Amino acid sequence: MKTFFSDNAPAAIGPYAHAVQAGNFLFLSGQLPVNPKSGKIDAEDIADQARQVFANIEAVLKEAGYTKNDVVKSTVFLSDMANFAKVNEVYAEFYDPHKPARSAFAVKELPLKAQVEIESIAYKE
Repeated sequence: MKTFFSDNAPAAIGPYAHAVQAGNFLFLSGQLPVNPKSGKIDAEDIADQARQVFANIEAVLKEAGYTKNDVVKSTVFLSDMANFAKVNEVYAEFYDPHKPARSAFAVKELPLKAQVEIESIAYKE
């Protein structure tokens, strides 16, 4: 196993790595919409928060030598299911034309009062 930390993604807010590689799989920890430069959630709009999450995911993938096209599964955590459609639009833009498997859940609350968090699994031969 190998762990990865990206300087281009926000620092972890707990005792975990940005990603762990096990064989050909890369397991990404949930990414929040934290701007790595400010260390804060700068975006208030759900679409902008989702865009920041995907920028963070892309930074972690790149650090480990993977791309968004290697993502095989994502899990989306939403603080409010009313935001599902807007996050879905940003998700479709980010992965177009690639379509990884996905689950989406409403949760009571996310760290730092975020509206969205996404964890991913990537695979590369």
